[in-house]
Amino acid sequence: MRFPLGGYAWQMVHYLLGFRALGHDVWFYEDTGSWGLEVAYNPVTNVSAPEYDYGLKFTADLLERFGFGDRWVFADLERGTERGPGAGHTNELLRESDLLVSFGAVNRAPIEQWRQRPAVFIDADPVYNQLKLLNGDTLLSTFLDGHTHLFTFGENIGTPRSPLPTSGYNWRPTRQPVAIKCWENSYAPGSSYTTIGTWNPEGRDLTYEGKTLQWRKRSEWIKCLDLPARTGANFELAMDVSSVPGDVELLTGYRWHIVNPLAVSVDPWRYRDYIRSSRGEFTVAKGMNIYFRSGWFSDRAACYLASGRPVVLGDTGFGDVLPRGSGLVAFRDVEEAADAIRAIERDYAGASANASEVAREFFAADRVLRTLLAAVGL
Repeated sequence: MRFPLGGYAWQMVHYLLGFRALGHDVWFYEDTGSWGLEVAYNPVTNVSAPEYDYGLKFTADLLERFGFGDRWVFADLERGTERGPGAGHTNELLRESDLLVSFGAVNRAPIEQWRQRPAVFIDADPVYNQLKLLNGDTLLSTFLDGHTHLFTFGENIGTPRSPLPTSGYNWRPTRQPVAIKCWENSYAPGSSYTTIGTWNPEGRDLTYEGKTLQWRKRSEWIKCLDLPARTGANFELAMDVSSVPGDVELLTGYRWHIVNPLAVSVDPWRYRDYIRSSRGEFTVAKGMNIYFRSGWFSDRAACYLASGRPVVLGDTGFGDVLPRGSGLVAFRDVEEAADAIRAIERDYAGASANASEVAREFFAADRVLRTLLAAVGL
């Protein structure tokens, strides 16, 4: 609600649809945040402020489209008000619910009232959260301690495959569920490998044993500048490259095409159409996930796979848990990335079919969430 963009919307919708498909009565809850984030982002004005009307309308329209129009509530904890069909009934909902699922540390009220019934935390930002804990972030640890089960998209974390310290927390592996039918694709493949994201967000790099580990991806992108020249393929970034002076000119000089990410992400359906009309996804990973081999895999990349679009992604160790093939490739340097693109182009139909198969077998919402519920004991 407070970040009404296409990617965030689909993350939540996939969980709602997946749990409902398994026979559960599902509600969407959001409040003004355990982190004191009493602001909402408006992608039309590109302004963040404690004004929620845009996000409320966005949420109401989105959930109505998927049959959850009467199953949501937003609590403005600072003003002491609630909005949505569930307004005034939050305490009752919490009292009667069997499971709370927190997608990141964004809410505040439920944990305080949950009374140690099953509560799941989904870590969609692996390594960053674990390093915050290692550095003594008591706000995060207090939030996590209100949950009974912790799951992470970094599927290698807590195993010998990753050296990342866990600070005594038991991280269980999970991945983004995808409602496959929402992404079944009648579009002809486009001419460009694309991706969507933020170019160079500042303020989230962290240190470990004296080494700075980057949360941003710009430095990884710079290593791949000559990929168009190596492959002859077309590449497009829906990213705010202009946030770094000179970078648009740098990338376009190497034949990368740049488009406005808000134009793609402002609407969930436009976001989906952009992915489905791409040729595939080429994208890098954050340096900290590469360094610790966390096994992180992008929720967005899972949507490309479900659309039958091959994915070439920086190697985070995800190949330890997901099958790499012609439709899903991990790369460690630009030459491996170029080899992957050339192999896809030699048999695009086969790579597309392989991408769809990986999505069905490893990301289908019913499979992912059934495994999660079994781990919780439900």
